[in-house]
Amino acid sequence: MKAVIVLDFGSQYSQLITRRIRELGVYAELFPHDVSPDSLSHLEPKAFILSGGPASVYEPMAPALPPYLFNFQVPILGICFGMQLLAQTLGGEVVPGGGEFGGVEFRVLENTPLFTGLPENFRVWMSHGDNVVAVPDTFIPLGCTDSCPIAAFSDPAGRVFGLQFHPEVEHTPFGTVILSNFLFNICRLSPEWNPSFFLENAITEIRETVGKERVLCAVSGGVDSTVTAFLLKKAIPGQFLSLFVNTGLLRLGEEEQVKRALEGEKIDLFPVDASSEFLEALKGVTDPEEKRKRVGRLFVEVFSREARKLGQFDFLAQGTIYPDVVESRGKERKRADKIKTHHNVGGLPEALPFELIEPLRYLFKDEVRGIGKLLKVPSEILRRQPFPGPGLAVRVIGEVTKERLEILKRADFIFQEELNNCSLEGPPDQFFAVLLPVKAVGVAGDKRAYGYVLGLRAVQTRDFMTAEWYSLPAELLRKVSSRICNEVREITRVVYDITSKPPATIEWE
Repeated sequence: MKAVIVLDFGSQYSQLITRRIRELGVYAELFPHDVSPDSLSHLEPKAFILSGGPASVYEPMAPALPPYLFNFQVPILGICFGMQLLAQTLGGEVVPGGGEFGGVEFRVLENTPLFTGLPENFRVWMSHGDNVVAVPDTFIPLGCTDSCPIAAFSDPAGRVFGLQFHPEVEHTPFGTVILSNFLFNICRLSPEWNPSFFLENAITEIRETVGKERVLCAVSGGVDSTVTAFLLKKAIPGQFLSLFVNTGLLRLGEEEQVKRALEGEKIDLFPVDASSEFLEALKGVTDPEEKRKRVGRLFVEVFSREARKLGQFDFLAQGTIYPDVVESRGKERKRADKIKTHHNVGGLPEALPFELIEPLRYLFKDEVRGIGKLLKVPSEILRRQPFPGPGLAVRVIGEVTKERLEILKRADFIFQEELNNCSLEGPPDQFFAVLLPVKAVGVAGDKRAYGYVLGLRAVQTRDFMTAEWYSLPAELLRKVSSRICNEVREITRVVYDITSKPPATIEWE
């Protein structure tokens, strides 16, 4: 199998590189930067891409360039830290200072197949604190910015390239063109990969992993866990059961929606109401990381207990997707910084009574929806709003109580209802409400009121790795605010979040 190997040095965008390559029709896989060459033996590497990362190449414990890299004699592209690592290893010089963050103007200095079809100047997305100030011997600077004299380089043969900017992010408008040029002009690859290829391999891998054993599938009714259940139905029919735990942290009416959706598709579903247990576990807890860990631990405890009632299971299947892994710094991402723990990644206890199966672990949300379409998952499920694993526990900011949960559920339902009934051109990809741990003075019936502040959030995103806040019509916001304050009397003030990702995350906690 012809593949592009992406070596992960800890960048938050590492899997995004892989994703962009796949979008261009070329198969790519992500590996740790210190992967052994034997681990690549099942592939036929046609190129290596070195990701960015949080380290500096001159630090004593900085990750090193794999010694076997040049033995494959295939093109290499270093991005950000990857470019600096190539420069430092091959005899160039990297120094601290002169960093750039955000969009800057890039100027092309030399013609190269990498920049075919591009103007002489174009915007790129930078995120670096170090600079390459001298290229390796015989290498050629290809471009610069006002603050970065060497923002791109290549070797004379045009087989090794470095880019200080990030072509994989949407904020580099010509990034896809650059990656396409690398794949097709330099590597001479052909676009042959598509989602059905992933599906076929996922089915094969599940069958080989599970054998004749039984699987317990954790379902929440969301897109990711539902697609996972459908994938299991395709791969190992009759060998799995779906267990739905009502944590009490779900949206209004969600338990009934889950039952209708899965039972209507003839997927065996066993619902368990553990809402009182989760509320007790979260009593007095305000730290979001602790919330996630407690939800994760109890989730597995409940699963273990209920699984024993249902019989013997050797595997637990989850709908973990890649943004969860990135933000939680999954165990295979040694150099990445943790942003927040996801209960199904970093919040699980070390000693699990099951072996985990996470077939969607390296997919983004829209890729999951694409796989769901191939599996004929009903469209009403695929269109469902993304929902965090810990549920409303991380949307009730501060302590989670039954009263505060009920307030948020009612307010969030109004927000969801109004947006679903409103015809917006290019609607937001995710929208929800959060209940803040502060109160504000209001007026109700000519009397002083003192109630909660509610935050509304709506974003547009392609992959949930970056996101722009969505500019909802003022009239719609006015209507939503009025309905919430009139129908949920415990709330006296509504605010709208206009922060993009980064610097924020999509969720508040």
